[in-house]
Amino acid sequence: MKKIIFPKKNIKIIVSDFDGIFTDGKLTVFSDGRTAKQIDYKDIMAISIILKKNIKFAILSGEKSAAIDILKEKFPAIDTFQNERNKIQILKHLLDKYKLEPGNTIYLGDDINDIDCLKYVKYPVTVQNAHNAVKEIKGIYIAAAAGGSGVLREITDLVL
Repeated sequence: MKKIIFPKKNIKIIVSDFDGIFTDGKLTVFSDGRTAKQIDYKDIMAISIILKKNIKFAILSGEKSAAIDILKEKFPAIDTFQNERNKIQILKHLLDKYKLEPGNTIYLGDDINDIDCLKYVKYPVTVQNAHNAVKEIKGIYIAAAAGGSGVLREITDLVL
C-alpha cells in the first residue's frame, strides 16, 4: 500500500466511481432478469460524515444503477452522474461548478475509464482489486480495502 498524506483542511470535494468502489464490481443477475449490487453500510455512513463536514461529494459512473438513485434519494446534496463515458469532462465541470481545483480533490476509481480523472486530481485513490494500470499511476493511494468493502469509509477516516 502506497502512503499519501491527505491534508485535512485542503480537501473540498470527493468524487467517486461507483462499480468497483462502492461495489465489488460484480452484478448479480437473477433468472427473471432482475439485477442486484451490494453496498457496504460503512460507505453509506462515510457519505453522511463527508456531508456533515461540508465537503462536497459526487458519484461519477459509467453505468446506470438503481443503487445510485437510492443514494441520491437518501442524500439529496450529493451530485450523481450516470451513463457517463467522458468522466474527465464531468469532473472538470464539477470543479468549475464549485470553483474548486484538482488540488482540493480526491478521486476514487478502479478501472481504465477512471485513469484520466485519477491523473487529473492531486489525491488519486484506488482499491486493492483495481486494474493494474490504475495501481501504477504515479502518486496513487492504494487503500487497504477492496472494492465494495468500505473503501470510502477508509478514506473518510483518513481525511476527517
